[in-house]
Amino acid sequence: MFRRLGLIVALLFICSGCSKVTADNYNKIKVGMALEEVETIIGAPDECSEVIGTKQCMWGDNKRNIKITFVADVATLTLQNGLK
Repeated sequence: MFRRLGLIVALLFICSGCSKVTADNYNKIKVGMALEEVETIIGAPDECSEVIGTKQCMWGDNKRNIKITFVADVATLTLQNGLK
């Protein structure tokens, strides 16, 4: 039981460093990209909200993130916070 718990903790620790929310990946994202293209680079968003045909999605958390605004599933604005 303790071995399994240790293995799970080790895997979670290793995967926490595997985030695709990086400055390098942010620099690959361009205005005009489709949502699917962005997801290929940084994965599925952690949260999205929609208002009158505009979708705003965020990858990461409040301290370190990538935020992208989509209109008709096409990136129109990209922002980043806390990326190195």
